Order: sequence, then C-alpha cells, then structure tokens
Amino acid sequence: MCRWMAYTGAPLLVEDLLYVPENSLVVQSLHARLGVEPTNGDGFGVGWYGEQHEPGLYRSIEPAWNDRNLRELASHLSSHLVLAHVRASTGTPVQQTNCHPFRHGRWMWVHNGAIAGFRDAKRELTLAVDPALFPDIEGSTDSELFFFLALTFGLEEDPPAAVARAVGLIEDVGRRHGTQFPLQMTVATTDGETLWAFRYSSEGRSRSLFHSTDVSTLRAQYPSNPVLHRLSDDARVVVSEPLGGLRGAWREVPEGTCVRIGHGREELYPFAPIALEPVQ
Repeated sequence: MCRWMAYTGAPLLVEDLLYVPENSLVVQSLHARLGVEPTNGDGFGVGWYGEQHEPGLYRSIEPAWNDRNLRELASHLSSHLVLAHVRASTGTPVQQTNCHPFRHGRWMWVHNGAIAGFRDAKRELTLAVDPALFPDIEGSTDSELFFFLALTFGLEEDPPAAVARAVGLIEDVGRRHGTQFPLQMTVATTDGETLWAFRYSSEGRSRSLFHSTDVSTLRAQYPSNPVLHRLSDDARVVVSEPLGGLRGAWREVPEGTCVRIGHGREELYPFAPIALEPVQ
C-alpha cells in the first residue's frame, strides 16, 4: 500500500528525515521491509510548516528515489513539523492530485491502507461530505475522501472524535454493500502544532506503525550517533516502519490506538469507531 512518516520537534533539515536514516522513507519507497508491497513508486509527497499560514506541499508522480528535485529541496528546507508519504496505488490513477499529503487550510493528512469495496461505497461516502467542503476535493482516492469525511465530522475541533465518526460511517456503508472488513488504516493528521496518528482496521490486523522514544535517553545510549545530536529533546517521529535499527529507539503503536504528540510529549489512547445515529 504506502509508507509514511511524521516529524515534530525543533526545525530539522528534511534531508535528515528522508535520506540520512538507514531505513529512510526514500529507501522504503524502493525496499520497504514491513509493507504489503516492497516498492512504493506511484508518487510521493512532502508537507511542511514554515512562515506561511498554510503548510507547503511538494508532490510528484515520480518515484521518490528518482526525483532529483526532492533531493535538492530536502537539503535546503527545514521545518518543525513534516509529513512525508510514498505511494503504492490501490487502483486509483497515478496523478499529482492523488499524492499525499492532502491539505485543507492548516490541516494535512496522510493515509496508509484502503477503503475496501471503495467502488461500491464511493457515491454514498462522497454525498456525506459537507457541501461547503466538496469543491476542495481534487483527486479520486479513497484517502482524500476519508480526509474530507473527517473534516466534515469536525476534524478541526476534535480530531480523534472526527476520525472515529468517519471510520464509523465508512464501516457502516461498506458492510451494507457486502464488504466484511471495510477499512484498513494508519493515518497521520496535523494542524501544524499537534500531531495525531491512528492505527486501526476493521479486521483487527492493521498495517505497521511505530513511534520514537525519548531522544535524550537515546543520546545517552548512543553518544557517537550524529543524527541524535541534531534532534531536540522534544523531537518525536511516527513512522510506518522504523527508520533505523537502534535498540530501544522505536515502540510499536498498539492495534486500535490514537497517538497525540505535542510539546515533546506523546499520549496514547484507545481508538474505536463511533457509529453515527440514523437520520430520523
């Protein structure tokens, strides 16, 4: 399916996230170790927060390992919060508007997974999007539609509840169309200040997801590692699969979990769909 990573902390060169680690996201685009497919070459995207109100985006249908502009950008751009994604299409076209991250205002979103039976459920799910938001949908992926459903259900006010309601709707619609396990997801979303990540699937067998441990502890354990000395104590990374093999550097996010990261702290909460009340 896909691989993604999210970074929050003191400003860091994007190169240190996408290229320097042993199992960097660019490496994963060609040789993913824990993904369904080892190759994620159907485009990529990087989103970051800087001086402007809205985050910046660079998306391309080129494979990440083959894009010289990405390498150039990454060696000059630094940010305190970065989302990056390498895509393996589940059937929708390889086009720039289908590359993650997706953006709406200050919010960004990346997704690994799929809405099963999307062709049958697409019309009903699309009609559930707030009419005021609908014109902003640019692509044709289930991932972008999922994002706009979460926005419809209040992502900007209460991200965990909004995502839970969107998942509840997707599962309800999917099962009414005969799909036993409608959703597979790991998701990251952010407003540029707080990062939320989710691991869930209807089947209870979600794609891999990990978060980094305390940087100061790792720095004491590995004093000669240069990357750790470029990270601030409040730096945190959430990834589809670990970026390297340092012992103790990564913890697996449990099944059915929401991770909230802000101001150098991560908090984990149980996550479950919220069923929508039927319209009277």
